[in-house]
Amino acid sequence: MHHKLSHPHHRLGTLALAALLCASAQAQNTVTSTLPAVQLSGRAQLPSGVAGWGDTPAAQLPMQTLSTSQEQLRERGISSLAGLTELDASASDAYNAAGYVSYLKLRGFTLDNRFNYRRDGLPINAETALLLGNMERVELLKGTSGLQAGTSAPGGLVNLVVKRPLREDASSLLLAADQYGQLEAGLDLNRRMGSVGLRVNASAAQLHPALYDANGQRRQLALAGQWQASADTVLDVEYEHSQQRQRSQPGFSLLGAQLPDARAINPRVNLNNQDWSLPVRFQGDTTSVRLRQQLSAQWQLQAQAMAQNLRTDDRLAYPFGCTQADGTYWASSYCPNGDFDQFDYRSDNEHRHSRALEVSLQGRFSTGALQHQLQASVLRSAFNSRFEGQAYNWAGTGNISGLPRTQADPSLNDANTNRDERSTELALRDTVALSAQAQLFVGLRHTQLQRASARVNTSNPRATDYSQSFTTPWLGLSWTLAPQLQAYASWGQGVESEVTPQRNTYANAGQALPALRSRQWELGLRGESPLLDWGLSAFDISRPAWRDITLASGLLERRADGVQHHRGLEAQATLKWNGGSLAASGLWLKAQRQDSADASLNGLKPDNVPARSARLQLQQAALLPGLRWVASLQHEGPRMILPDNSLQLPGWTTLELGARYDWTLGAHTLVLRAGLDNALNRRAWRESPYQYEHVYLYPLAPRTLRASASWNF
Repeated sequence: MHHKLSHPHHRLGTLALAALLCASAQAQNTVTSTLPAVQLSGRAQLPSGVAGWGDTPAAQLPMQTLSTSQEQLRERGISSLAGLTELDASASDAYNAAGYVSYLKLRGFTLDNRFNYRRDGLPINAETALLLGNMERVELLKGTSGLQAGTSAPGGLVNLVVKRPLREDASSLLLAADQYGQLEAGLDLNRRMGSVGLRVNASAAQLHPALYDANGQRRQLALAGQWQASADTVLDVEYEHSQQRQRSQPGFSLLGAQLPDARAINPRVNLNNQDWSLPVRFQGDTTSVRLRQQLSAQWQLQAQAMAQNLRTDDRLAYPFGCTQADGTYWASSYCPNGDFDQFDYRSDNEHRHSRALEVSLQGRFSTGALQHQLQASVLRSAFNSRFEGQAYNWAGTGNISGLPRTQADPSLNDANTNRDERSTELALRDTVALSAQAQLFVGLRHTQLQRASARVNTSNPRATDYSQSFTTPWLGLSWTLAPQLQAYASWGQGVESEVTPQRNTYANAGQALPALRSRQWELGLRGESPLLDWGLSAFDISRPAWRDITLASGLLERRADGVQHHRGLEAQATLKWNGGSLAASGLWLKAQRQDSADASLNGLKPDNVPARSARLQLQQAALLPGLRWVASLQHEGPRMILPDNSLQLPGWTTLELGARYDWTLGAHTLVLRAGLDNALNRRAWRESPYQYEHVYLYPLAPRTLRASASWNF
C-alpha cells in the first residue's frame, strides 16, 4: 500500500536523437576514431559504478560491492530486483509480494525505495516495477552510502547499469516459459554504423505465475544510442518505456497469537481474489543523456541528465486485522479461525517525477611523491509526487481459504499525500597512492535539501516544509600484503532526514527532526589465485533510533532514543577447477536495539532480519561438450516476527537445480537453459515483514520448472 512538472526528458531525447541521426549521416562519408578496446580479465579488473570511485577496480576498493550481469540473471530466471536475494547472503527480503514493488534489505537494513536506488549513478525512484531486460548489470554497494547519496538508509545502494551500444554488431533473441504457462519473448539488437551505435531491447511477457489469480502482462521497449563525435567526445542517449499489469499478493498473517504451520498453507492461494479485485498498473518512462569529454590525457569532464516519470494505479483487496463476533479486535494478526477484515484499497493515477543533472570532473596529478586521482561533482535533483484521493473502505470478512466473497466500496474517502523535494549535492573524492602497496581514499559530500508535503482530498492538509544541510565524510585505506592478498579498512557516515508525523496527537507534529546520522566501520581481507578467490569482511553499523514519548499533557513527542546496532561478518569464496566451480557467500549478523531510555527495549532484535544467511552454487561441466549442470542452495536462519521478540520465524533452506547447453553453429550460438526452483518443494514462511503494527507472512513459492532459449547471432 502504500508533481506535476513539464517533461524535459522529451526535449532531451528529441535533441539527442537528432544529434545521433545527423552523426549517422556524417558517418557514411567520414572516417572517425573509435573507442579503444577494453579487455576484461577476471573479477578484479571490473570497476563498480555504484561505489563512485571512477575506474578503480572493485577488488581494490576498501568496501564490499557485488555486480550481477544480465547473463547471471538469466541463468537464475530473475526478472525483478527481489530476485537479488537469491544471489548474495547479505541481501534479504523486506516485503516482496508478487505483482508489486521489490523491497530489499542489505546487512539487515531495509533500503528506502525513494533514496537508495540509482540508474547509471543518478538517483531514481524505485516505488514501481523496475524491469531488468535492458540492464547490462545490477550493482550492490554494501554499507553506509553517505558519500554516494545525499540521503539514504544505511545498508547499501542499488545501481542499474543500462545496456549501451557495443563495438560490433550483435543480436540476441530470447524465449522463456515455465510449467504454469508464463511466456516471455525478448530481443536485444545492436548495430554499429561508423561512429554511431544503436541498441534496441524489447520484451513482452504473459504473466502466469504459480500464484492463483495473478495473471498479467509486462512490456518493455528501450533504445540506446551512442555517437563518438571525435576521439575525445562521446554522446550517449537512452530511452525506456515499460508497463506491467498484474494483481498483487497480500500476505498471510498470524492466526491470533499463533504462527500458522506453513506446511498446511497452500502457497498458491492469493487472498487478492475477489471478483472486484483490480490489477496494479505500473508505467515508467525514463530518458537520459550523457556527454563525456576528454580534456587531456589526464582529465575528463562528464555531464549527464535524466528524467523519470512514473504512473501507478495501486489496487488491492486488502486483508488487515480481524474483528471477531464478540468485538475482540486483533490488529497485528488475523482471527484464530483464519478470518480477517478485508478492505477495498485504491489509489489510482499516482504520478512520480524525478529529475537529475550531474557534472563531474576527474583526473590525475601529483603532489611531490604522492599520486592523486581526483573526482569532483555537483548533482542537482528534484522529485515530486502527485496523488488523488484514495479508497480504504471496509468490504467485509474474508478468510485465508480464499473462499468468502466480499463487497467492493471504491469511494475515495481517504486522504493522500503529495511530496516535493529539491537537493544540491557537492562531492569530492581523492585516491592517494601512498606507496606501491598502499592507497588512501578520502571522500566528502555536502548536501542541501528542501522537502515539503501536503495531504490532498481533505480539509486538513497538514502541510510541512523544511530545509536541511549536512556533510558526510568517508575514509578508506587499502594495502597489498602480498601479490594476491589485500587488506582494507574504512569508516563513513550516512544520513536520513525525517519529520514528525503531522498529527494532532504529537506535540512536535510536522517538525523536522535532527538528521539521522549513521556510522560504519569495516575491515576486510581479499585473496585471489587461479584456484581460489575469497573475501572476508567485518562491519559495524550504528543508526540512531526514534521513539514516541508520552508527555504529561498526554501528547506524544518523537525523540532520539538509542541506536539500532548491526555487527556482522561477511564471507565470499569461489573455488575453481577445470570444468567447474563452487561459489559461496555467508552472513552472520548480530542486530539489536541499544542505549534506549526504556531498558526493556535494549537487546531486542529487529523484526524480519535473519541472524544468518548463506548462498551456495556448484557448477560442473558434463561429458557432452557445451553442457553444464548447476545446483544452488539458499539458506536463511530464524528471524523475529514481532518487535517485542515474543515470536520467531523458523529458518529455511531451498535447493535449485539447473542445466545449460551451448551449441555453436559457425558465428552463431544457441543457449538452452532449464531450471527447477525449490526442487524439493519446501514449504516454509519466506519472510515476515511487520508494517502498520501488523504481521505479514509470505510463503516460499512452490516448485517451478522453467526453461529458456537464447539465439545469439
